[in-house]
Amino acid sequence: MASIADVSVPAVPSHWRIIAVAAGCGLAAALLILWLVGLTVVAAGFAAAALVIAGGAVAVRMLFPPRASDIAEPDWTVANAIAAVAADAVALTDRAGRLTCANDRYDQLFRGYPVPPNLPVDAAETERLGQAGRAAWRDGDAVATILVSGVRVDVTIRRIGDTMLLWRFAARDSADVIATTTAMLSGPEGDRLGEAGVMAALLSPDGRVRMANRVLRTRAMGHDEGAIEGRDFARFLITDAAGFVRFEREGLSGNPLRVLQLPLLQTDDAPMLVALLDEEIPIPVPAIGSSAASHVRSLVALLPVPLALIDRDGRFVHMNDAFQRAAAVDVTAPPLYPGDLVVREDKGALADAIRRFGGGGGYATQLPVRFAERPDEPVQVSLTGARGLGDAAVLMAIKDNSEEGRLKHQVAQATKMQAVGQLAGGVAHDFNNILTAIIGHCDLMLMRHTPGDSDYDDIQQIKTNSNRAAGLTRQLLAFSRQQTLRPQVLQLPDVISEVSNLLKRLLGETLELVVQHGRNLGPVRADPGQLEQVVVNLAVNARDAMLASHPNGGGVLTIETLAMTAAESRRMDHDVLPVGDYTALRITDTGTGIPADVLPKIFEPFFTTKEVGKGTGLGLSTVYGIVKQSGGYIFAENVPRGGASFTIYLPVHSAASGAVPQKVPAKPKAGDTWGSGSILLVEDEDMVRAVAERALTRQGYSVRTAENGEVALDVLGDGPAPDLLVSDVVMPSMDGPTMARRVRARFPDVPILFMSGYAEEQLRKSIDLPNVAFLPKPFSVQQLGEAVRDALAAK
Repeated sequence: MASIADVSVPAVPSHWRIIAVAAGCGLAAALLILWLVGLTVVAAGFAAAALVIAGGAVAVRMLFPPRASDIAEPDWTVANAIAAVAADAVALTDRAGRLTCANDRYDQLFRGYPVPPNLPVDAAETERLGQAGRAAWRDGDAVATILVSGVRVDVTIRRIGDTMLLWRFAARDSADVIATTTAMLSGPEGDRLGEAGVMAALLSPDGRVRMANRVLRTRAMGHDEGAIEGRDFARFLITDAAGFVRFEREGLSGNPLRVLQLPLLQTDDAPMLVALLDEEIPIPVPAIGSSAASHVRSLVALLPVPLALIDRDGRFVHMNDAFQRAAAVDVTAPPLYPGDLVVREDKGALADAIRRFGGGGGYATQLPVRFAERPDEPVQVSLTGARGLGDAAVLMAIKDNSEEGRLKHQVAQATKMQAVGQLAGGVAHDFNNILTAIIGHCDLMLMRHTPGDSDYDDIQQIKTNSNRAAGLTRQLLAFSRQQTLRPQVLQLPDVISEVSNLLKRLLGETLELVVQHGRNLGPVRADPGQLEQVVVNLAVNARDAMLASHPNGGGVLTIETLAMTAAESRRMDHDVLPVGDYTALRITDTGTGIPADVLPKIFEPFFTTKEVGKGTGLGLSTVYGIVKQSGGYIFAENVPRGGASFTIYLPVHSAASGAVPQKVPAKPKAGDTWGSGSILLVEDEDMVRAVAERALTRQGYSVRTAENGEVALDVLGDGPAPDLLVSDVVMPSMDGPTMARRVRARFPDVPILFMSGYAEEQLRKSIDLPNVAFLPKPFSVQQLGEAVRDALAAK
């Protein structure tokens, strides 16, 4: 480091300064006397006296010189130490523009000790530094930015006292980049590069290694502890006759390398980052047309993947059988270009991609196209540049996404049905409570009015419309799979027999009904009433389709029942239908069929192709919900001869359960609902609780009410057990099943009648109590009385 002693000059002796000051003062006094008095003699006397006094002072100073300890010499030790340990380049200059102190970093940055602002930079940078130095003398400090060998250097200048300037040069770019890169290569980042197969080294401008990651040390020197720093990097590499670069230690049998040079800074003398990657040697493939080309074509033909070879002009060279089947190629008139296979909108994109790969660009790409033979089924086409295959320049493969798209659509459809079903189930539950109150009040009013009364017809009309609304809520619950089912073990021909008369009236005289039953039909477990609704809904849709296509009649509706064994279902290889024994119900019409764009949507709720006001869009969604809740599967398709076919697969009920098929029972006739006994009625809806209380009281029962489970327990208190507990299932604070368990803990034999607008099948899962009856909402006064009567009779 350059110190003060190295660059300072001798100071002017102090006695000469004394004489100069005295002479100046004498001259000033003489001039003042001459101007005031005008006497030259007196003025000269003052000047002479000043010189005499100055001479005497000089003589005294020379006769008695001050001791060395009395002279205050500046102590530069601290300044030199601070400058030595500074991370940046530091220099100190005086008023005369001389360099008095500089550290080693200053020497490294400027290659010597030039005096600022005259540094080895261009004229514009020198002028910028000069302006900053003058500003520092004037204002106390200044800043500037200069370029030194292409590196940005931040300059900070500060005035020290009135005699010195402190210059600080911070070369942030190069220092930060080089230091960060060095730390990364020697740390865990360098190991992660090695795990990814990247060998990296930082080289100085003369090609010597400054730092290398662990994997490069191992490959170049044989072990990761080798002293590679400072060695010529080129000596670790060799080049063979084919131009491949390898490590000299591994020889010509080693793996070839790809060398990538990454300059860190835009200067000629900046360090450079070098990355080495293992290169794969291309395997020579015989060209098409050579003696070995037939082997390549044979290999392509045997592959199950649809593949085709295309030349640089975009023409087909070869395509295998799988490609011809996937692209529906006419072998009698094969296409010349790939664009001949796709629709017009996709020709341009496919041709541009093939042209790009034929010219040697890119490695691989994928793009969706639609073949002209199947425009509604997009497929994925993969293009790869082919090398070493003679005329062939592009390899084209087809990936059929139709099956994947169909499965995605089925998942989306099921998710949408589930979401809408949850919403519809909640809405239907609230509607059931409202309709229960309306129907109940109508029944109570009809007890006070007789036919012929002025209000009787109006009340009857309100009840009829309420029942129609109840049917609508049942449809909502059906497609959401939350309707109440009364499953029985039965035979499908019995259900068709019960509903055939109704179907004939629905079809009319212009359409024909044909019923065909198969042999060895297994029993199924389902709700006969709901199955009847399924058949009726499908028949009504078929009737409308046939009347639209045959206005004058002549259509045929065919209902078939058939058995399907597990072996047959396995041969179907269906993605949705599990392997098992089924009893199938197929309903086929002779209409125009279902359009391809409508077929995927037919089971969606509120989707209809009918005119406004002629369809709610709930018919097929209700069918779908009933079939799925019954454990079955339903599929729709168009038949080749025209028309549509709906096939329902219901699993065969196992005979091990001991149940036997039952015929569809006839509805029992309404009996006497009068009775006696105490009933605890628990219902959170005020309007339902009020109508049920009035109805049961009119029928002779003693009724106590509660709005939730907690209040019901308080009402019971320490009193006797009720003859019957009638309760809603879903209630706030405490639900019905929880309250019923606590009641049964005190009174084990008390019968329970649950009423709810939700499905019994769902509620049974959360109700694990014996001797429990269920009454679905909405219900009439008569139905409530009959349910109470039956529950008490089963006690």
